Amino acid sequence: MRIGDAAAAAGTTPRALRFYEQRGLLRPPARSASGQREYGHAEVARVRVIRQLLATGLTVDDLASRAHRLDLLDQDPPVRCSGSPGPDTFAPVVHARLAALDAEIARLTALRARLAHHIATGGADVPAGD
Repeated sequence: MRIGDAAAAAGTTPRALRFYEQRGLLRPPARSASGQREYGHAEVARVRVIRQLLATGLTVDDLASRAHRLDLLDQDPPVRCSGSPGPDTFAPVVHARLAALDAEIARLTALRARLAHHIATGGADVPAGD
């Protein structure tokens, strides 16, 4: 199927498919005689896995670091991911993403507390220049 049909089947856009290809998440697809990208059901399944992982909070860079393991997740049934750490597993990537999210939550919580304090005190304690 052509890129538009594959993108629609995977619930995304042709631009996203080209982006995933550029970032190494998708292998370069076969080309028709006229040079158009041709996708099969396996590529659509992989894009669905990519989109599911992105929806969990992982980033494209996270996935690119383990692109060679994505095939395990688009099998039917998918191979279960091990939570045990290993240099070639998703566990280190997931733990790093969790740490980044925790740090961002802490930063936003502190920012919220400062703003709430500012409102509660009528803005009297805000240093000049803030």
